[in-house]
Amino acid sequence: MQIGVRTVNALGALTCALLMAYALYAQHVLELEPCPLCIFQRVAVIALGLVFLAAALHHPAGRGRWGYVLLLVLAAGVGAAVAGRHLWLQSLPPERVPACGPGLDYMLEAFPFTEMLQTVFSGSGECAQVDWHFLGLAMPGWVFLCVLVLGLAGVWNNLRRA
Repeated sequence: MQIGVRTVNALGALTCALLMAYALYAQHVLELEPCPLCIFQRVAVIALGLVFLAAALHHPAGRGRWGYVLLLVLAAGVGAAVAGRHLWLQSLPPERVPACGPGLDYMLEAFPFTEMLQTVFSGSGECAQVDWHFLGLAMPGWVFLCVLVLGLAGVWNNLRRA
């Protein structure tokens, strides 16, 4: 028996919701404060989940599926890029780690949007800190794998014939 396109899209949305539930658990129960790059990864996972949810509810046919494929690639690509940048910062030797910068809330209020983005992606000491591991991977490594797998699964699912 083949699982339907709509069901796989709903499962993708559910998976993104579970990823966000764990991120909130890690923040509020494990007391792991998210750095600015972590917050951008959360935004990408939420965007990916919303695209999956919209695709499940809309269930487009024909060329309409390509719009969802494009949005899935965009959300997963941004998530993977941010998580990859975070992993790179975490792999730097301690002497090359940038100094800690201001918090994201302050940057959103005080800096123009482009300067805020540039500051976040240049990284800071808090983004290079590794507080959590599972099976040898830090949280950005898991986010990278999850958004990559979800993005590929979403593209395959929305382009296949039901």
